[in-house]
Amino acid sequence: MTDLEKTQIQIGYIPLLDCVAILWAKQRGFFDEAGLEITLVKEASWASLRDRLAFGFLDVAHCLSAMLPAAALGEDQLGIPLQTALVLSHNRAFISLSQKLYFELNISAQDNAQQSAEKIVSAIQQQKPVQLAHVFKQSIHHYCLREWLALADRDVAQNIKLTTLPPPYMVEALSNHVIDGFCVGEPWNTQGELLGISQIVASSQDIIPQVADKVLAVTADWAEQHPNTHLALTQAIQKAQQELKDLEDYAEVWQMLIDFNIIQFQCSESIHVQKFHSIQNIIRHFADESSQPKLEDFKWLIQQMLKWDGQISLNDALIEKISQNCILSLNH
Repeated sequence: MTDLEKTQIQIGYIPLLDCVAILWAKQRGFFDEAGLEITLVKEASWASLRDRLAFGFLDVAHCLSAMLPAAALGEDQLGIPLQTALVLSHNRAFISLSQKLYFELNISAQDNAQQSAEKIVSAIQQQKPVQLAHVFKQSIHHYCLREWLALADRDVAQNIKLTTLPPPYMVEALSNHVIDGFCVGEPWNTQGELLGISQIVASSQDIIPQVADKVLAVTADWAEQHPNTHLALTQAIQKAQQELKDLEDYAEVWQMLIDFNIIQFQCSESIHVQKFHSIQNIIRHFADESSQPKLEDFKWLIQQMLKWDGQISLNDALIEKISQNCILSLNH
């Protein structure tokens, strides 16, 4: 395909369920069909992924949605504008606590998000040391934890010191008593439960709006220089998203996730069956909503930054402008 500005592309990702459409597009040959030679690059943390994308070591990346307005605001200390034309997943994170803490606080499966928050806030107010972790400062996971705690007490939510850890290290950190709970995307909550270490206590869907969580991000400069390549990339991943939505037999997808070391636990149609179907259901619905980025999502993310970080203030017109600058429209 002669109209592609670049054919050898490095795509960065973090091992989470919601990079599945990128992996599937490569596995199914959709990138090849578009004339693209893709190298998938597993990154160790969201910080390293963001830096390598910003400085051109990666062409494209599976990225936290909140990284885009953070870059526009210079909150990431880099200030290199990032943009997206494709949402990879919407709000599907979970909050998990150590099983030890779960039982100590008498939390039950019947507790709603506010009730579980009240129990943990009460423990914090009684000086019980509780260390909670999220994946990155600018992420729906960070805001979800704060909003969850705020259901019980706004001051505790504002003042609690949270830890940042890459998703694949959450379960290990909990197992080693470095943290007592976390907010992360799947499959790490399920892994914690199946190892008997953690217990899911709340879903982000019960706490925050249905906003974009992960997006396919590029720098604004890269997008400007490679419009045809970017379009071809996006269309290949959209094709994968559609196929994952319609697929009946997930055996090959499941094996791919095992091969990429994203699923590291025994789970099948005969072992941990409920979890097996739950994970399939999450994958199937990543593309349920429109994969087009929405202005309202970025406005909400910026408002969360203002609410919880508190060091910046913006008027509505500026919030609108920054949100618009995060979204790239493709000419199909």
